[in-house]
Amino acid sequence: MGDKLNKIREINNSVSKRWDTWYKKNMYYHSQILRYYRNNIPRNSSILELGCGAGNLIGNLYSSYGVGVDISDGMIKIAKKKYPKIKFYCEDIESFSVDFKFDYIIISGTIGSVKNIQRLLQNISKMCSSDTRLIINYYNQLWNPILKISESLGMKKPEMIFNWPSIDDIDNFLYIAGYQVIKRDFFLLFPKYFPIVSEASNTLISKLPVIRRFCLEQVVIARLMCPPDNVKDITTSVVITCRDEEGNIEELVKKIPSMGKNTEILFVEGHSKDNTVKKIKEMIKKYPDKDIKFLKQRGIGQGDAFRMGFDNAKGDFVCWLEADLTSPPEEIKLFYDAYALGLGEYVNGTRLVYAMEKDAMPFGNFIINRFFGNLFTVILGQRFTDTLCGFKAISKKNYLKIRKNISYFGDFDPFGDFELIFGAIGHNLKVVEIPVHYVPRIYGEPKAYGKNIISKFKHLFLLLKMAWKAFVKFKLF
Repeated sequence: MGDKLNKIREINNSVSKRWDTWYKKNMYYHSQILRYYRNNIPRNSSILELGCGAGNLIGNLYSSYGVGVDISDGMIKIAKKKYPKIKFYCEDIESFSVDFKFDYIIISGTIGSVKNIQRLLQNISKMCSSDTRLIINYYNQLWNPILKISESLGMKKPEMIFNWPSIDDIDNFLYIAGYQVIKRDFFLLFPKYFPIVSEASNTLISKLPVIRRFCLEQVVIARLMCPPDNVKDITTSVVITCRDEEGNIEELVKKIPSMGKNTEILFVEGHSKDNTVKKIKEMIKKYPDKDIKFLKQRGIGQGDAFRMGFDNAKGDFVCWLEADLTSPPEEIKLFYDAYALGLGEYVNGTRLVYAMEKDAMPFGNFIINRFFGNLFTVILGQRFTDTLCGFKAISKKNYLKIRKNISYFGDFDPFGDFELIFGAIGHNLKVVEIPVHYVPRIYGEPKAYGKNIISKFKHLFLLLKMAWKAFVKFKLF
């Protein structure tokens, strides 16, 4: 092991003497790596890069606190000079450790030079919290011959490579080291710059099914498989958006289960014409043992109501229920359990798994929901079968992160569903789906798709617009 480390150090020290030359030869490649990481790591995150080389990646990621580690003293010398705000250590990345929990840990182009990948990943876990994201990118095995030829021709810097792990191998290493994979990705079909050809290949062609598997870079984003911090002290808020739901209010109050140390039931009422407001106030008096609160919506629309509720929710974990009772309120406990066990960070309900009662969902709506579930699964890289289910849940901390960066997508979602979904994907949160039962509405009128064909087409157009916006943001980076 010592001989191999010395060999890596020797090769990298040799490369460091001509680093600027090597970097300029493949400047387009390095710019695309940086572009990918900038799209996946928010500004002002704390970042650790293992195998940082001359620091060109971590030094350009706008970190609030950055640490780079490399075995080559020649590379570290360059890095310290170029990026004085980053802390650099000349150490073996397999055994490096500091007493700090990072937001992001990155291993870019280095995993093939690691002797014991499992030991490395286990060691990294000491520097992870439940919120830490680990990002690993490495060469696709299919490019091995091309890279070897490029190196022999002096077109690529020399490297000491022990392994060529596939993306499935990396998945397995992460699993046996106690991590949960969030997303797998492929990018960079054309690593050299040629006008038009490179951009067309890397922004469009490389996203196509099958072809994407031929990209040079394969990426896995993962997190530690562990419960949230201070799980025993979690409090919960259940936000219920309602308009003209007088006949459903008491049933909701009675059936919402107790979750965590305290369960807040927060009604957000949106300009009802029936006695919904009066009924909510009655429930506050009738059930003094329950923590029931009431907000009067100032704006209009479900999205506005959802934001008002989530902004004012006091719980650490916030659930969203629509008040129509088309899904049993008691099933929200399944969402809390999934979060408390560490199975997911954004918990999305799906109505399309269990058999539905007759007339629960019009066939046209079923087709639309199924279509957009499949479409967003392809675009977003995590599984969605039902994007418009009325049951959703997320921690208040992660919700606030999403709201803070809402300008990234624009505040255009009148539903609220896609604001949470896009935000969860943009922050690399682990999405988990919980199947819920779906029954016909007993009281009131459905509101999601409108009452006439024109309203349905308006909503369909808006969904297509959201899909396009997601495609541009998540695929055409």
